[in-house]
Amino acid sequence: MKRIVVIGLVLGALVWVGVMSLNSFPPPPEDVPQKESFPAMAPSSLSEPQSGQSVSAEVVKVVSRPLERTIQLSGELRPYLSVDVIPKVTGIVEKIHVDRGSVVQQGDVLVRLSAPELRAQRTEAEAQFRGADITYSRLRGASSTPGVVAGNELELALHHKDAAKSRLQSLREMEKYLEISAPFDGVIVQRHVHPGAMVGPGGGSSGNMSLMKIEQVHRLRLVVPVPEMYSGSIANGIKAQFTVPAYPEDVFTGVIARVSRSVDQTTRTMPVEMDVANPDGRLASGMFTEVRWPVKRSMPTLFVPLSAVATTTEHTFVVRVTNQEAEWVPIKKGTVSGSEIEVFGALRAGDQILLRGTDEIRPGTKVDPILPQEKS
Repeated sequence: MKRIVVIGLVLGALVWVGVMSLNSFPPPPEDVPQKESFPAMAPSSLSEPQSGQSVSAEVVKVVSRPLERTIQLSGELRPYLSVDVIPKVTGIVEKIHVDRGSVVQQGDVLVRLSAPELRAQRTEAEAQFRGADITYSRLRGASSTPGVVAGNELELALHHKDAAKSRLQSLREMEKYLEISAPFDGVIVQRHVHPGAMVGPGGGSSGNMSLMKIEQVHRLRLVVPVPEMYSGSIANGIKAQFTVPAYPEDVFTGVIARVSRSVDQTTRTMPVEMDVANPDGRLASGMFTEVRWPVKRSMPTLFVPLSAVATTTEHTFVVRVTNQEAEWVPIKKGTVSGSEIEVFGALRAGDQILLRGTDEIRPGTKVDPILPQEKS
């Protein structure tokens, strides 16, 4: 009996504990409705507006003006004329009248050669010509008597005389080549031979085909590789200033004279030659230069602030505002000029565009434009 009473008390205690536990839990959601709560998020100033809303943004106007700026390009001075002096006949160097650095005038004798074989050939040709002339003279005198000399013999004698004369004249001309003269005014910049060397058109004992090298330096060529993007502004007659390391404080001037009209496939540049006067000889061929290259357009082009150009992985554009509505206008970039950049696209001077281009303002977004003078 006592055992039954104890068991009953234990069961009663368990039931009471269970009831108290159930009362301690909050009521389920369906019984006690609660309001949902989310963290507050600050709206982006460039996010798409809700229906009926618009975004305020600074705008600027597209400007049309001529492009005039100067860029730094490297160049190299080269001689206006440059020639390797090569003998036309084989001979021995008898005398050299100039050396490296000698200033020469056109026609000055540079080298004298000696060719005994050529002199002997000329002496032989003179004797043959005299013999042919005597033979022809006698046959012509005898032909005055009918039947003494056949007409064919007289003609052959005349041809032999003419051939001997031509050979003699050719050898005399070749002897003139033993005296080598300067082809133009210039400076001897290299010398390869000395007296006693055997030289000729195909080389000589010294292993050099050229006897010396002469360059014209009172006028120079300045060769400037111009990048492809600036090639449209090249025109003959335009002047450009440049400096050289040897005279860093002096400024020299050249004039565009020759344009290759061909872009190098490796460097994507177009070689341009400028004429540079060098009467005092301060400049030398081979000097490197820093050229202040003028960049111009034949007609005015459009400019926008650098910040107005937006670039994505697929597009480069500006955001134009027309009737308070945003529009993406694809453009191509041109030359940077200070804080502005040249652009090409479906734009016109006076168009309003966002000062800070961004892809967050989508096409069709309502925009309240703020002009610079309206800023407080």
